[in-house]
Amino acid sequence: MSGISFRELDPHDRYKLLCGVVVPRPIALVTTLDENNKVNAAPFSFFNVFSEDPPLVVLGLQHKADHSPKDTTRNIHRSGEFVVHMVDEALATTMNDCAIDFPSGNSEVEATGLATLPSVDIAVPRLAAAPFALECRQHVALAFGPGRELLVGEVLRLHARDGLVDRERMYVDFDVYRPIGRLFGNLYATQRDTFALTRESHAQWLARSGAREPSGESQ
Repeated sequence: MSGISFRELDPHDRYKLLCGVVVPRPIALVTTLDENNKVNAAPFSFFNVFSEDPPLVVLGLQHKADHSPKDTTRNIHRSGEFVVHMVDEALATTMNDCAIDFPSGNSEVEATGLATLPSVDIAVPRLAAAPFALECRQHVALAFGPGRELLVGEVLRLHARDGLVDRERMYVDFDVYRPIGRLFGNLYATQRDTFALTRESHAQWLARSGAREPSGESQ
């Protein structure tokens, strides 16, 4: 089998394959402020955490068909500030409503009735309904062609709903959290069915598997 050459596919087919293969993906519901101080909210599933030192997240930003930036991209370019909200089961429907193609300048937060709270380190408000909110500042933005940008943001502060984090152990109660993940098309997934795999040391693996240490001598 020779596989599927992405060079021979149009971008739409690449998108379908990548979104169907790389699953589930976490969802970032991102708030920004426009030039009139209206709060914009948009979901992104081309998103993940990238580093803890420094604390960084990455967003894949898509431009409009005419290659002009969408509201989130334009707002971040202007202020350098944004809030990433994680999406749980309770927030799923409202998150999806924020993906509606509201006219530019309209606030998805106002349209959907989402309540906001002030952030601490940045001017962009955060969503009260979100289980977690990450106050972020743009670290670097990289353009990859006329239609895509990769945004790297530094996490300045984390807000958590009461009961989600044990602050002594910095432990997240996953059973209470109940995040959702993006699959493909209109499909999403809950994360209720989990299982544990313990990462072993090499010595533990040798003892369990009965394998022998290589002698280092050629056979």
